[in-house]
Amino acid sequence: MIVDIFIPCFIDQIFPQTGMNMVKILEKLGVKIHYNDNQTCCGQMAFNSGFWDEAKEMGEKFLKDFPNNRPVVAPSASCVGYIKSYYPKLFFNTALHNEFKQLQRNIYEFTDFLVNVLKITDLGATFEHKVTYHDSCAALREYGLKDEPRRLLKNVKGLELIEMKDTHVCCGFGGTFSVKHEAISTAMAEQKVHNALDTGAEYIISTDSSCLMHQDGYIRKHKLPLKVAHIADVLASGWS
Repeated sequence: MIVDIFIPCFIDQIFPQTGMNMVKILEKLGVKIHYNDNQTCCGQMAFNSGFWDEAKEMGEKFLKDFPNNRPVVAPSASCVGYIKSYYPKLFFNTALHNEFKQLQRNIYEFTDFLVNVLKITDLGATFEHKVTYHDSCAALREYGLKDEPRRLLKNVKGLELIEMKDTHVCCGFGGTFSVKHEAISTAMAEQKVHNALDTGAEYIISTDSSCLMHQDGYIRKHKLPLKVAHIADVLASGWS
């Protein structure tokens, strides 16, 4: 199987190792990778900030960067959820209608692709830590992702998964929400982080690096005994 990979700008610029670990895992499973280095942003940030014309321009480029009728895999439920849910608002009944429908059908968040397309739930990973899982708003509400990451984590050797209170509640990042509504955003991060601490976990795990970065900012500022990790980094642990 050949797949195109989409590396969101957030991961490309700040957490490149997460993208590399996704590639490492896919190649281990015998998947052939195609990476179009012309790709940039899907336009989510512009769309969520109300700049729909700019988002449409970025979306047009994105559609042209992924023209192949084959799976597109990305380590971000947020970006993929946006494409699946909101590209119809930008491109329905336009000259790019067929292109957006093809992409909408073919694009997958990484853990969904592993579990539901490749039918893989055990990668032979080892991560000897107590962890708790954060459901991002985009993963739950836009993409519909919940069980797949947990099924993968439960098969990681040495990993103990402990669910936190109110795991479905937003962490407060929300893209530009965290900038425009700093006090509310910080209070939400505080609640999320302390719910994680109450479990006794050493790590917060998620499919979305943006949420993890937001929570990690609060953790670091208050010098709390907690770390964060993207699920791709966990699944690539313990084997070479």
